[in-house]
Amino acid sequence: MTEEQRPQGDGPDDAEAPAFRPRKNGPYQSVSEELAAWMRTGWADTERRDLHPVEQAPYAAKRRAALAARFPGERLLVPAGRLKVRSNDTEYRFRAASDYVYLTGDQSEDGCLVLEPRPGGGHEATLYLPPRSNRENGEFWLAGNGELWVGRRNSLTESARLFGLATRDVRTLPEHLRTAAPAPTRIVRGHDTALEEVVAELRSADSARATADRDEELAVFLHDTRLVKDDWEIGQLQAAVDSTVRGFEDVVRVLPQAEATSERYIEGTFFLRARVEGNDVGYGTIAAAGPHATTLHWVRNDGPVRAGELLLLDAGVETATLYTADVTRTLPISGRFDDVQRRVYDLVYAAQDAGIAEVAPGRPFRAYHDAAQRVLAEGLVEWGLLEGPVDRVLELGLQRRYTLHGTGHMLGLDVHDCAEARTECYVDGTLAPGMVLTVEPGLYFQPDDLTVPAELRGIGVRIEDDVLVTPEGNRVLSAALPRRSDEVEAWLAELLPRR
Repeated sequence: MTEEQRPQGDGPDDAEAPAFRPRKNGPYQSVSEELAAWMRTGWADTERRDLHPVEQAPYAAKRRAALAARFPGERLLVPAGRLKVRSNDTEYRFRAASDYVYLTGDQSEDGCLVLEPRPGGGHEATLYLPPRSNRENGEFWLAGNGELWVGRRNSLTESARLFGLATRDVRTLPEHLRTAAPAPTRIVRGHDTALEEVVAELRSADSARATADRDEELAVFLHDTRLVKDDWEIGQLQAAVDSTVRGFEDVVRVLPQAEATSERYIEGTFFLRARVEGNDVGYGTIAAAGPHATTLHWVRNDGPVRAGELLLLDAGVETATLYTADVTRTLPISGRFDDVQRRVYDLVYAAQDAGIAEVAPGRPFRAYHDAAQRVLAEGLVEWGLLEGPVDRVLELGLQRRYTLHGTGHMLGLDVHDCAEARTECYVDGTLAPGMVLTVEPGLYFQPDDLTVPAELRGIGVRIEDDVLVTPEGNRVLSAALPRRSDEVEAWLAELLPRR
């Protein structure tokens, strides 16, 4: 990675704070007046005038209308977020805040959606964004965020065409807030501290508790709304799942190479599928072989891959529009389950089947978890690992020693979607058409757990699918991946290279 030049002496300067963002370390190179003048000339007009709105633009407009109707007469700010430092002078890859993407379709860093109340009612929506780098003051080639360093940004006019929104320079937003007509203001917190400070300055007369409650109410409403996906979102989630299925197929084909290297080969293979299709992964891939499968979030992925053991692969592609899949399969690395592995796998499969059967409109959200847990508890009692009756086991939660986690969660722009939704709308609520959730029971027998027979120790099994609630019941978006143990073996026999 190269380092920016820093202007010295009489080179170009810029008083705008966001313009120059040089690294803290690195060589200083002076900029002559001749070079600065030359760099300002000879550039073609690259403004794109044939742009059309992004696919989600009409859906985003409906979402903004619902948000505005919920908070009449109030100013609403939804920031995209800013770059975060990874180490020293390098930053993480930027990922825009989900609420911002949901309401705009944009993924630009430093942006902010503002819904400004109109005097006669309703709101005016404006997207505040960084404009293109300034060529007159040298920002485009001298600044750390200049376009010759990080790539071309859309102009404000281009962004207006793409997202169907009025656009303004984000550097003017603080002054706009300070001079606009007074109005109750809410902001989605946690993404832009500088903007939060401006809002706090304008709220000086209000109590901190009252303003925090108002901001939380805004975040909660957005997560409540996001619980039910529209048709476009469902299409994006299906695309994410379809790509994930291809990634799982890729992994099976390279299992012999993984045996010669490590779990990293599996992680890298899945990541390659995501990237070559123009996507990313929605979370850190869990490629857990052997006893690592008993660690729920094993993301180190640095262990051996051995024939005769199981591979628990929990992975999901995130589309370019930021919707993510979340799928898990537990696979016998050699192609066939042994008798003990099959016994554990088949119990988890039965639990998942019972859970999926409970996913339907009008059913309590907790119903599919309860159904899956009952099947697991029955199996553990039958095996003699827990003392019955089953109702006692479930009442005391004794099965959790071997199951540990819940049976699923909502899915969408975040892998654990709608986390701030109200309890009465989510975990204590009822399922509705358009909700998308995971069903993922598991059993994990720790290598050092003396309460289980030695043959079970070190076996971890999870089966996870992404399920859409439909008016009639449900549709398993990830149905293309086999689930039943004999189907998994047949699938592996088809894809695994001959040994």
